[in-house]
Amino acid sequence: MSSTPLIYCPNINCPDPANSWGRQECEACQTKLIYRYLWAVDAGVEIPVGEFLGDRYYVVAPQVWLDTKPAQPPFMYEELPENITPYLHLYPHRLHTPGVYGFYQYGEEAYPTDILLLDNVPLDSQGQLFPTFVEAWPTATPVRQVYWLWQMMQLWKPLSKERVAFSLLTNSLRVEGWRLRLLELDLQNRSNKHRDLRIFWSNLIPTAHTHIQQPLQEICQMIGDIGESLEAIAPKLNQLLLEQAAQLPLSAEIVGATDTGPVRLHNEDCCYPTEQDLASKQLVPHLAMICDGVGGHDGGEVASQLAVQSIKRLVQNLLTEVAQQQDLTSPDLVMKQLEEIIRVVNNMIATENNEQGRESRQRMGTTLVMALQLPQQVKFSPQSNPNNAHELYIANLGDSRAYWLTKNSCQLLTVDDDVASRETRLGHCLYWQALQRRDAGALTQALGTRDGEFIRPTIQRFLIEEEGLLLLCSDGLSDNDWVEKSWSEYTSKIFRGEFSLKQAVEYLIELANQKNGHDNTSVVLAHYRISPEQLVLLNNPTVKPLEKEVMPELSEASKALLYGDDNDVSGLKPEVDLDSNPDSEVEAMGNSSGLRPWMFMVGLLLILFVGAVVAVWRNWENFRPNSNNTPESWESPMIPDPSEVPVSPDS
Repeated sequence: MSSTPLIYCPNINCPDPANSWGRQECEACQTKLIYRYLWAVDAGVEIPVGEFLGDRYYVVAPQVWLDTKPAQPPFMYEELPENITPYLHLYPHRLHTPGVYGFYQYGEEAYPTDILLLDNVPLDSQGQLFPTFVEAWPTATPVRQVYWLWQMMQLWKPLSKERVAFSLLTNSLRVEGWRLRLLELDLQNRSNKHRDLRIFWSNLIPTAHTHIQQPLQEICQMIGDIGESLEAIAPKLNQLLLEQAAQLPLSAEIVGATDTGPVRLHNEDCCYPTEQDLASKQLVPHLAMICDGVGGHDGGEVASQLAVQSIKRLVQNLLTEVAQQQDLTSPDLVMKQLEEIIRVVNNMIATENNEQGRESRQRMGTTLVMALQLPQQVKFSPQSNPNNAHELYIANLGDSRAYWLTKNSCQLLTVDDDVASRETRLGHCLYWQALQRRDAGALTQALGTRDGEFIRPTIQRFLIEEEGLLLLCSDGLSDNDWVEKSWSEYTSKIFRGEFSLKQAVEYLIELANQKNGHDNTSVVLAHYRISPEQLVLLNNPTVKPLEKEVMPELSEASKALLYGDDNDVSGLKPEVDLDSNPDSEVEAMGNSSGLRPWMFMVGLLLILFVGAVVAVWRNWENFRPNSNNTPESWESPMIPDPSEVPVSPDS
């Protein structure tokens, strides 16, 4: 083709959608144009570069197509072909795996060739492929080399379940900075043998950094043909990874804020840390959290504040216990403890719902996205001082999100717990098809709306080995993709020191109010630096106890809810659908071992004690002459004993 095609505006109401190639905004309506590059899976036909197919797809490079009409749905059969099922089931791992966009029927109309088109593929903004894993390996830093192997080990299990693990050993494995990404799944070689992984890793050792070659050799020798061999190498690989990361200087700065927005009368969001929290230095900069309440302002704001304050205390106990350990606490154990914390807090809120007789959509609850930079101490040689292990744990439930922002990329780390995501991972439809449903954004998971055995929080472990920004936000900002649309406007300024984190948080809240404006908005930004000049380590030799905290002022309806007045429930969030397909969300609550559980009970007893004091004070106030039965502020919630939480027999 001699000339480049037109790019069409994604705004379906645009009066003149055609735009010349290279424009970033629509000339007619100023909507940001989408350059969606797709990967065309090889179907045995050669399509020359420059070909324009179906008055829509422009071939910019071999197997790289640009969709010039992104607002139009692509072709898809009414009954989904079986060969795309692995892509759908792996949707929760979309940080690393591609997704199905649609098909293109190429050739004769009677006997066309189906060409599978994939999106979310390792292509940059210009449609250029990121380098293969094998190409990038020799020049990577030692910590990144080990981090890539760790990610490969983590991906092996879910890919093996779909019988596509061999994809990790092909040129489809690409790297975008720290992240491993697959270009496509290998649906031909369905081998999941560990010996293939051992051979692949062994071939990498000669080009690995010298001081990690011997440990990698020992790890490869441990990989056997039995299924448990990867679990066996995990501690040794994790030790090597954290030793390499601990040699990097790490410093962090964090800022957070929440805003009611231009429409809502009450703020159902709650976040940590706010500006008031920064002065106390408690859990800062290790913990960040956002909760977006559901169930109406008289329930949602109580649930979100109860969740934040309770999680803070339990995480404090976790950090204290980890600091007392002589050996490294494994990622699996940390994730189990975080899951236990989330379930305990969930049952606190669920018990409140049960006691108040709240049913279905009237049950108050909250989303949760939480980041914990775990300051484990690693001593990588007998003579060295212990340094921070650089671990970052992300937990989420609902549709509040976490992003990792660098100078060149915006990476969504979490997957929403909504109907659209659920229908995709269950293999019922493609994601863009699921978005056509009226209930596409309805939540399938939230904290407190059901008993703990029925929730399944997603918990991931990352490693901080490059400078970047961690962004947590509620859907007041993330709706309509405003994070993806705006990230480049402020990240480079922050990295150059031209824009403070506080200014960036204020900018994002104002952006949310202007562009979305329909909801409360919460934003937390953490800036992690890795540089020789910043020798400030996030060490945590001692953990200070939390001081008494002043809770934000609640609305009168929320005070009445907390203190038992019989007020009607109103203002429910209409899109919440927490009863959809509960069977797919069931996961039994397990007992964890390793860290001593009494530390968590101490935290619970502390909260119970404070709650009991408040209760006694309230009763005493009721008998005082001329006393006001409604307290002016909410000092601390009543926390139920987890052992008293009702558990469904159908676990």
